[in-house]
Amino acid sequence: MPDTLVIDTATAACSVALLSGGAVVAARHEDVGRGHAERLIPMIAELPDGGRAARILVDCGPGSFTGIRVGIAAARGLALGWGAEVAGFASLPLVAAAALAADPALDELAVVLEGGHREVFMQAFTRPLAEAGPFASLRPDAALAALGGRPAIGNGVRHLAALDPGLDLREALPHAADAALLPPAFATLPARPIYGRAPDAKPLAS
Repeated sequence: MPDTLVIDTATAACSVALLSGGAVVAARHEDVGRGHAERLIPMIAELPDGGRAARILVDCGPGSFTGIRVGIAAARGLALGWGAEVAGFASLPLVAAAALAADPALDELAVVLEGGHREVFMQAFTRPLAEAGPFASLRPDAALAALGGRPAIGNGVRHLAALDPGLDLREALPHAADAALLPPAFATLPARPIYGRAPDAKPLAS
């Protein structure tokens, strides 16, 4: 039986993968925008043995509030039913790991993901995969100032392109299969949401 089922619904992508010994056994990936709740379980069911694994790894964000909750709820539910372990990872280092693997010339980069309210989630990374600082939710002009000439990768780069089309900008979404590239230290988070900014809904004042 594969050792890990990976679930990634933190962005516009709905993505799942089965890993065994660090190798990708099978994967499904769709850019759904919304509708993760409708697509996720059928996509898992399409995997060998219905996606069953001894460990479940889920993207905890930052990203879409709804998508993050859908993925974590599914991971916890399946873990309970299968008697599996569950752990989390963050979306930003996942995109960084894939970009570094795809382009050996990259020594540093910034991941820029859609953050809502005209902001982006941004974090810089270096090779071998290491955080060059904490992630932040920034307006595009502040993200541009923090970029420092680094290539930018993610589905939020369009906001930077509008400010400076001469930048090295690369569109990308998280892929569950790329979790195979994450060092162990990046794949042991608690399966809890990483929202990155406060929820839009506010409780009524008493």
